[in-house]
Amino acid sequence: MRVVADIPNPHVKITLHSYNGKYILKLEKANLEQLYKIEETEVNGDEGAIALLDDEFIEAVVNRFVDMRDAFVSTVRRNG
Repeated sequence: MRVVADIPNPHVKITLHSYNGKYILKLEKANLEQLYKIEETEVNGDEGAIALLDDEFIEAVVNRFVDMRDAFVSTVRRNG
């Protein structure tokens, strides 16, 4: 897997990878991560993949991280 770009963002760490004809957007916050796999043919090069990272998408990602953290904290409280 090849790192194409580290994309600055104040809310999450974003890395764009290229692997086997796919772009992989890796978004990380604390000990959680989200991966999005995109066929290279679905976007216009590296810039097309990066363009997907608009404000609305980032907001949804951050909200999903909150949900993921809440779900994990809840299960640890119930079962830990």
